[in-house]
Amino acid sequence: MPLSLLLLLAASITLVSGFTPSLQIHRQNVALAMLKDRRQVLAAFGSASLLLVSTGPASAVVMAPGDRGDVFQPGAKLSAEDAKRRFLLARTDMCYLLDHYSEISKEGGDAVRRYLGTVGVTSGMYGITKVLKGLQDEADDIVEYTETMEEFNAYLYQAEGAAYQSLFVEHSSAKGTPESFLATAKQDIVQMKKYMDMLASQLNL
Repeated sequence: MPLSLLLLLAASITLVSGFTPSLQIHRQNVALAMLKDRRQVLAAFGSASLLLVSTGPASAVVMAPGDRGDVFQPGAKLSAEDAKRRFLLARTDMCYLLDHYSEISKEGGDAVRRYLGTVGVTSGMYGITKVLKGLQDEADDIVEYTETMEEFNAYLYQAEGAAYQSLFVEHSSAKGTPESFLATAKQDIVQMKKYMDMLASQLNL
């Protein structure tokens, strides 16, 4: 089955309302059975959940005046200054997540995802893929920057996927525990920091 269809199947677990928990679990088990490769599984869940964030209503995108998400206006392009500010905020929040990971992860996968910016809009990481793309022209070497950005995004999808899967693993056919998936997410976040540091250097930040 094409990966795009598998992504839609994974996304439908949370997108479709009115289904009973048992049917949601069944859909999840089917998706996991078809996606055995770790990178595909985590990327699929990560992409699906990021899709939910990016395709929500406009009211969910704009935050209260003065809050850190208010630079994202519907249909508006981020200025280089705003994008750099968002980049630095994202980097700060990602470092905070790593420094306090044991404490934060005890609250579950959604707590980790909140810091990753894929649940809610309060984290500086919210909308980071849009921020990074908007900064391409600011880089010293756009080719090197783009390659680094793609690596960062790949680990973001994997971290998000692992954190998301930790919420359901006890009710699925996947092997592991919530703790093991959250530990995997941390490893991916460590890699995210590595590539974000490289991006900062390429942007002279």
